[in-house]
Amino acid sequence: MRDHDYQRIALAIEYLAQHTHDQPRLDDVASAIHLSPFHCQRLFTEWAGVSPKQFLQFLTLDHAKQLLSKQHSLQYTSDHTGLSSTSRLHDLFIKLECMTPGEFKQGACGLTLEYYFYETLFGLSLIANTERGICYIAFVDDPKSALIALQQRYPQSQLKQQITSYQEAAATLLVNPNGDLQQLKLHLIGTPFQLNVWQALLNIPFAQVATYGKIAQSIANPSAARAVGTAIGNNPIAYLIPCHRVIRQSGQFGDYRWGRTRKQAILGWESARHFKETTADD
Repeated sequence: MRDHDYQRIALAIEYLAQHTHDQPRLDDVASAIHLSPFHCQRLFTEWAGVSPKQFLQFLTLDHAKQLLSKQHSLQYTSDHTGLSSTSRLHDLFIKLECMTPGEFKQGACGLTLEYYFYETLFGLSLIANTERGICYIAFVDDPKSALIALQQRYPQSQLKQQITSYQEAAATLLVNPNGDLQQLKLHLIGTPFQLNVWQALLNIPFAQVATYGKIAQSIANPSAARAVGTAIGNNPIAYLIPCHRVIRQSGQFGDYRWGRTRKQAILGWESARHFKETTADD
């Protein structure tokens, strides 16, 4: 039943993200997920923390611009990160183990990637790990194509369908960022530049955004905004390395490897959760 509820809310979020400009009514959302308006309102509020009508406010361009105007520097954020919100726990509990492509190539013979598919609030996800930690999380539209993409990214590795504790810990964070978890390990494989960019993304607070230029400045390479965009597009860890929190200087959401609608929905959901927490503290 719980998984079924997640799927319904995922459909509701996707519907709202796709029809933001139409400002759909509660009846429209309820009809899209095959519930009565009363049950739609109750279930949506339980999971998102706000009503569907309020959630629409967090899907607008104006809201993105408001987030952007409040964003501190990434260095400030890094220096002042604390447990001000349980929703930010996943940022604090990630431990990185990094490997360059050359190191990976040398040790890739016989390397096994264990993988499994998991239902999450934002759709089906493929999660894979090495013996050292999570190396890959992708939102999935077609499982067969997703496995091909995984094999192409790690062509010298062997794939094994196997549930692991690494995967289950990551999957928990993809449906419940408030989960009380031990430190989650990520095993990142990329160029030194990519690794710097991906680590910089972890400094963007929950429910906040940064621009490509801000990321470039944070890695002491302010002229590399375009290269930063390419590195962000190659991020192998969906959501937990929050590339969805990077938007254009204009405030527009921009592209997303796993779909612009999904990016908009994730940012709206994070903002709604943050709104619920901050207003509860008042």
